[in-house]
Amino acid sequence: MDMKFDIITIFPDIFESFKSQALIARTVKKRIINLSAHNLRKWTFDAHKTVDDRPYGGGAGMVLMVEPIMRAVRALQKVKKKSRVILFSAKGKPFDQADARRLSKYDQLILVCGRYEGVDERVAKYIADEEISIGEYVLFGGEVPAMVVMEAVTRLLPGAVGKQSSLIDESFKPVSGVEKNMMSKYLEYPHYTRPEVLKIKGKRRSVPKVLLSGDHQRVEDWRRRQSQGLD
Repeated sequence: MDMKFDIITIFPDIFESFKSQALIARTVKKRIINLSAHNLRKWTFDAHKTVDDRPYGGGAGMVLMVEPIMRAVRALQKVKKKSRVILFSAKGKPFDQADARRLSKYDQLILVCGRYEGVDERVAKYIADEEISIGEYVLFGGEVPAMVVMEAVTRLLPGAVGKQSSLIDESFKPVSGVEKNMMSKYLEYPHYTRPEVLKIKGKRRSVPKVLLSGDHQRVEDWRRRQSQGLD
């Protein structure tokens, strides 16, 4: 069964190029994921298709209204699927690899992309299952965070990555023998490939000799020490 991504946004065209880029397009073609960007204005009832209004109490900017988002989520949420509604917000929980693994277990992710000054707080409190942030900075909207989450989750799905071994020795992998959602603080070890020696900025830069030794145990020990920052 494919993972269903439903994105609620006022700029659905932003996702057309994302959907067509090579690796994501391949997962769509292989039916590993199903990705649909929905225009929030579809769930408005006034002639102007209004999705935002002035904030109560005054202040700069406009705020996305709760009603269109509520209607959109109700229309998109699949009763028989394991579904989760995510609102992207600067005050949300910082997104990490543990979240990507956790979210990859769902059948459907509904991604609500904020815009303007923000989103009516009732969306966060009563409609979304969680709020996510991709960093301590402010963006124009939630579309880029949605792409980040979709890419991080997609690559963890069976069949999405050509070699499953690529998912084993990488940064932020799960720590064996402890809680499955707990991530290792060790980063992935450095990688080198041909040529063996290359002149960079006037100096010869070589591949570490241990990687050329053919001694698999020495290589493994070196990689482990590198990932732990011991060398």
